[in-house]
Amino acid sequence: MGSPRPRRVGVLVAVALAALAADIVSKIIVVSSLQDRAPVRLLGGLLTLRETRNSGAAFSIGTGYTIVFTLIACGVVVAILRTARNLRSVPWAVCLGLLLGGAVGNLIDRLLRAPAPLKGHVVDWIQLPHWPVFNLADSAIVCGGVLAVLLAARGLQVDGTRLKDEGSGTDETPNTGGSPDEKVTPGKGGAAESDPAKGAATGETENGSEVAAPEEKS
Repeated sequence: MGSPRPRRVGVLVAVALAALAADIVSKIIVVSSLQDRAPVRLLGGLLTLRETRNSGAAFSIGTGYTIVFTLIACGVVVAILRTARNLRSVPWAVCLGLLLGGAVGNLIDRLLRAPAPLKGHVVDWIQLPHWPVFNLADSAIVCGGVLAVLLAARGLQVDGTRLKDEGSGTDETPNTGGSPDEKVTPGKGGAAESDPAKGAATGETENGSEVAAPEEKS
């Protein structure tokens, strides 16, 4: 029996901290540089930097339910931390780290920013054509969610094991109970043919009758 896989909590924490740090630093820069200013268009208008405040979920979904999304974010953080106890897969560690870092990044805004605790508006600042404004925390959550779907589709579990295919059983040839010296041939009812060498040793003919062994002359 092989040794158990090592836990991958360190990978989860590192990814979560990286995602969280990138989100916090980017929001500080955006608020100080773009608040109450005209949007900055880059790449011929393909990318626009625009500071906005979002009271809903990722991509400005469900505005007006700020407290609900705050409580959901708290639940997600707790669920990820509980799952980390059995985390032994590097891909899942990266996935959960992205989800954790993104959830905490937006949760900090909801707890600390105006207008009130649990009702704070999240800072969004990235805009693409025909797409709602979002931030790096939203990107981390989406990437983590997509990765979770891919890992689940491949059957990889959080503990590093894989789900077995239901039809992966091996077929075994049944034992007919016959003598190892007999072989079954097709045709004529599948009758067993006796080994000629064994028949000669026991004095049996092909039809199964016995013949008397010749007497030795003195």
